Amino acid sequence: MPIYEYVCRNCNNKFELMRPISRAQEMAECAKCHRQAERIMSSCFAMTSGENGITHKVDGNGSSCSSCSSGNCSSCSN
Repeated sequence: MPIYEYVCRNCNNKFELMRPISRAQEMAECAKCHRQAERIMSSCFAMTSGENGITHKVDGNGSSCSSCSSGNCSSCSN
């Protein structure tokens, strides 16, 4: 299931949700102010490689920013 990034225009909270592709265009509720947040384009992506399945996150300029499996792009300084 893909992870999508959202931003709340009311409180500027940025967050991620794991959703099926069929729900990709739906608005999401902000956890901080409970208003509707809109999906934004992600500047990070994750890829899995190697025998141990380590997830490598890469930011928008192509540099590797961390190795984790959290699914949270906050480590990319976005």
